[in-house]
Amino acid sequence: MNYFVLAMIFGAFIIVVNLFRVMREYERGVVFLLGRFYKVKGPGLIVIIPMIQQMVRVDLRTIVLDVPTQDVISRDNVSVKVNAVIYYRVVDPQNAIINVENFHDATSQLAQTTLRSVLGQHELDEMLASREKLNTDIQTILDKQTDVWGIKVINVEIKHVDLDESMIRAIAKQAEAERERRAKVIHAEGELQASHKLLEAAQTLAQQEQALQLRYLQTLTEIAGEHSNTIVFPFPIDLLKQLRNKVPPES
Repeated sequence: MNYFVLAMIFGAFIIVVNLFRVMREYERGVVFLLGRFYKVKGPGLIVIIPMIQQMVRVDLRTIVLDVPTQDVISRDNVSVKVNAVIYYRVVDPQNAIINVENFHDATSQLAQTTLRSVLGQHELDEMLASREKLNTDIQTILDKQTDVWGIKVINVEIKHVDLDESMIRAIAKQAEAERERRAKVIHAEGELQASHKLLEAAQTLAQQEQALQLRYLQTLTEIAGEHSNTIVFPFPIDLLKQLRNKVPPES
């Protein structure tokens, strides 16, 4: 009889221990009553009736999901390897448990397929230069599709876009050619501006004949200051004509 009482006391103790659960501030408990959804409880001390009620714990903290490296073919037929990181959290514990078997694995698989689908619609230059836009597009698609699971996608970041060596060399050649093109354009624009300035200077000097002579003298002064042994000074023919006209003809 004493063993029976001890067994009853031990069984009652086990029931009492399993009757109370403590939920942390970031946790919620999805409670089922005889297999049917009952309510979401927590945080704090909650009561779960053994064998009648079952509870599933759900973490509401932000989860960091590392998307494995994906092989992507861009719209311009370039093969790249891309990986990303997803930040999401559970906002509706009921839907996260009832509407999907494993919301973490489901979100991971959906992120991989969405990453390949979105990046495959863009060219390589857009992947390298417009990451912010691509991140926003992927986040919008994921957030819309995971809303029925009670999941909120907070942020998406593309971490790496890896290229093979041949493609890296091709991009380097393209960048070098682009820099040479810009240098030639800048040089041509400089020549054009210089020609306009020379034309304005010539028109100004042509207004006064003495101005051209003073310019010659100034040029001679600058050449003499360079300590060169030989000085080649262009003498204007118009000046000779003027001197010739001033000399009286011999009688």
